[in-house]
Amino acid sequence: MARIRIAILGAGRIAQHMADTLVKMAADSRYTDLVEPYAVAARDAGRAADFATKYGFPVSYGSYEELVSDPNVDLVYIATPHNLHAEQAILCMKAGKGVLVEKAFGANAAQTREMLAVAKETGMLCAEAIWTRYMPSRGMIDDIIASGIIGDVQAIDANLCYPTTAKARITDPALAGGALLDVGVYPINFIDMIMHNAPIARIESSMRPYETGVDAHNSMTFYYENGVMATAQSSILCHSDRMGSVWGTNGYMVCQNINNVEAIDVYDGNHTIVAHYDVPAQLTGYEYEVASAAKALLEGHTECAEMPHADTMRIMELMDSLRRDWNLTYPFER
Repeated sequence: MARIRIAILGAGRIAQHMADTLVKMAADSRYTDLVEPYAVAARDAGRAADFATKYGFPVSYGSYEELVSDPNVDLVYIATPHNLHAEQAILCMKAGKGVLVEKAFGANAAQTREMLAVAKETGMLCAEAIWTRYMPSRGMIDDIIASGIIGDVQAIDANLCYPTTAKARITDPALAGGALLDVGVYPINFIDMIMHNAPIARIESSMRPYETGVDAHNSMTFYYENGVMATAQSSILCHSDRMGSVWGTNGYMVCQNINNVEAIDVYDGNHTIVAHYDVPAQLTGYEYEVASAAKALLEGHTECAEMPHADTMRIMELMDSLRRDWNLTYPFER
């Protein structure tokens, strides 16, 4: 099997997590024949060079154009602010590179449509890097529900909140900041994975704005046509328990930390734990999305099975509808 040479576009915090992941994958017998950490690009050549030295990448570039001109690059992980994802993913795909785009995939549905259209036009892989979609915990949750141990699912609740207002990209509307695109994608995806594309009849939501105009705290209720009611909250103002719960007619399950499920407890109707599941040990948690993207690229696919384009599009359209309800627009949308 040919190894996929991976480059990172951007050199911030999330890029460092991915670099650490790639180095660990290259040293792991499960992945060493699949991925090769190769290059990093930043707008500052010195910063890129320091990043490459730190993680042992053989190549660094001081511009994104130099990166996409390198014929040795197979797959680019895009690790920049949300508002730049579309422009940079399109640049890469038109240069013949597959892309793994950090969540949120784009800043809005219009950008998402454009990116997916270019993927279709070029035949290049274009995948959303929302790690919970690729993790083993997803299949574990599905299996528990399918077993019938909690009965028929009637309600779902999920939240993810961190106080992150000190980060400029989180509070800046020009960078598509706010709670929804940064952390709100996780409770929404947690619910969506469990509901398996079931149609939503209506949505009720509310939002507390930050002083800069982005959404700071939001609450969402999704009413599904099959009767299930799902609630989600996200915030950049406070800590939360990060739990995801699925409530059924015979019992319920609680997933510890929907951002990276650590364990799952199943309770009966008397609130007694009847089963406990630990998730498999991880390198970092990012390895699953990388492996999926690398295999999809080798097989000539334009999408990953764990997060197909239809799911990415549906989630982005849902988030657009929420922002419309909140009268929330970014400067580049006006």
